[in-house]
Amino acid sequence: MGISKLLLLVYRNIIAVVLLAPFAYFLEKNDRPPLTFSILIELFLLALCGIAANQGSYILGLYYLSPTYVSAIQNSTPAITFAMAAALRLEQLNIKKRYGIAKVMGTAVCISGATILTLYKGSPLLKNHLNLTVLGKSFISSSQIMHWTLGCVYILLNCVAWSGWMVFQVPVLKHYPARLSVTTLTCFFGVIQFIVIAAFTERDVERWKIHSGEELLAVLYAGLVGSGITFSLQTWCIDRAGPLIVAIFQPIQTVLVAILAAIILGDQLYSGGLIGFIIIMVGLYSVLWGKNEENKVEKLETEDLTNHLLEQQ
Repeated sequence: MGISKLLLLVYRNIIAVVLLAPFAYFLEKNDRPPLTFSILIELFLLALCGIAANQGSYILGLYYLSPTYVSAIQNSTPAITFAMAAALRLEQLNIKKRYGIAKVMGTAVCISGATILTLYKGSPLLKNHLNLTVLGKSFISSSQIMHWTLGCVYILLNCVAWSGWMVFQVPVLKHYPARLSVTTLTCFFGVIQFIVIAAFTERDVERWKIHSGEELLAVLYAGLVGSGITFSLQTWCIDRAGPLIVAIFQPIQTVLVAILAAIILGDQLYSGGLIGFIIIMVGLYSVLWGKNEENKVEKLETEDLTNHLLEQQ
């Protein structure tokens, strides 16, 4: 609507910082450890991954794709998160057990589904006036396919950055156990990074202005809800339950986005997207089943150890 996509991200994170800073200061005033240079470097790198790379690739992907397909591709996030967490030994990788095999296979299936979404668009499942129909056949222009592929690549980069942000929060929170402060400082460093980029890429003053109420509403919602509230809740959940538990709720977004996009935007659905989405859901179920079985085994082992210690006493 006029405002630069990059400036939308700048304003979004400024609003998030303004919202979170008072809560972080007063609620964690007595519990917050002192900031050291190494912690600041960790938070800066966390912002580079979770704010700059994450939001930047997301907004570019959304420019080329529909909201439904963006959220569908993001269902690969749990698998990518698991792969990263396993590499850093934050998640167990026991291929000798059924649950370990299920987690590994589910991860591979999710990545395969995301690959299909990226490389294969397929035919439209609903009639769309933008498609050219000749002799009963639908044709899609090469430029549309190029935009589709480019958008998918951007969203996959977004998934990698988002997964990295969730995984890397675990060691950061161990070094600096102040959730709200971590979120606030991450958004603050994200603002600085986006402003530096915008200073070189957005020379037109008009692109820095908000021209309408719709733009203002979008900026406020993205800042207050999308960054401020959502990031705070995610950080809290990551600290309590780990990054994989947060990531596995991603498919709920796909359902909500598909409903809203169909009602508000008249979103189109293609066969390639449907196939990829189904494959991703199968892989995700496998990861969830494996994680659930792993938790059951750990619980039983803990109970057995406790009982054994009690018997010895």
